[in-house]
Amino acid sequence: MDDTLYDDLPLSRKSVIPGAGFFAPDREGPPEERIAALERADAVVVADGDADGLGSAALVREAEGDPVPTADLLDPEETDAVYEGTVAVVAASPHWFPEAFEQVVEHAPEGVTVYVCDLCPDGEEDLESLPDLAAHADDVHWFDHHQWDDSLTKRVRAAGVDLVVGESDEECTTDVALRSLDHDFDERYETLAAVTRDHDLWLREDPRSDDLADFAYWVGSETYVATVRVHGADLPEVATDYLEARRVEKRALVDLAVGRAEFHDVDGVTVAVTYGRCSQNEVAEALREQGSDAAVIVKPSGSASIRGTDEFQRCHEVAGRVGGGGHPKAAGCKPDIYDDMLDYAHHWTTRGAVTKRVILEAFEDLPDEDDEGIESER
Repeated sequence: MDDTLYDDLPLSRKSVIPGAGFFAPDREGPPEERIAALERADAVVVADGDADGLGSAALVREAEGDPVPTADLLDPEETDAVYEGTVAVVAASPHWFPEAFEQVVEHAPEGVTVYVCDLCPDGEEDLESLPDLAAHADDVHWFDHHQWDDSLTKRVRAAGVDLVVGESDEECTTDVALRSLDHDFDERYETLAAVTRDHDLWLREDPRSDDLADFAYWVGSETYVATVRVHGADLPEVATDYLEARRVEKRALVDLAVGRAEFHDVDGVTVAVTYGRCSQNEVAEALREQGSDAAVIVKPSGSASIRGTDEFQRCHEVAGRVGGGGHPKAAGCKPDIYDDMLDYAHHWTTRGAVTKRVILEAFEDLPDEDDEGIESER
């Protein structure tokens, strides 16, 4: 891609298209440093690359006896910290972790221990590579806290996986790892789990939780894991200074997305729908303050975040109707409507019009809660 077409865009235009990485050519296979980490690994963590997934990875490294880094945080502006240990971390995503499983099978030694953290399959296709992973590894442990389909739960356990799924409205995955790993964790990790939960369950009672979430989003996975193992939930000054600098642009992108929001009444639920590259949680909070019961933030990449409130706790049901999932008050999806780049071009120029319509229809199609309860009893 011609960088000059992207780098000097004003924020008002940059906010309606994906980040530069969306347009970069695909890498041929995993990066060399990941291959090297997998080849020497005794254990591998495949985790969502957010604060909850990476917090779980930090706990696994502690439980596996990986030495706590002695150096302070490396420069956050660097691409990532360098890791030389034997517990590899592969940061994945809900739509990419089957490929991560394939990388583990291809590059990690046979008999490795594998931990899957903060990832939930959306369908049978997400588990096609699981049998190969289970055959390659001595043990596979899967820690999560999302809403699981019963048939997928049975399939994972039938593969010999130790699956532990916490209550999605009470625990984050770091909580699940904390109570499931056979290790006596010190208070630093207990606090890390509590602060991570505060953000992941959208409780918003601890100001440190936003710092953890933003830091995990902006720095590499190794930098994040090393930092929280040294400092826990109390990030050092070099990290908070870095966050403050990055948040100048972040706040501007949030304001743009909030300004684009449209409010809809769907069967008595006030649903705010907007579009833009932004921090979805902060946008959702601003829209809640403006009177929304639920917020839909459609991203230029094609995915969408759905956030609820005490008045609406069915986000996972909405997401499940368009190929996603999550929690009652926080979920995500990516409708299967993008066949080629022309579809994405239409998505950007119409500010996500088709995706917005599909998700609003999912809200409209929700059964009455009383009807749903009767159906589940049957």
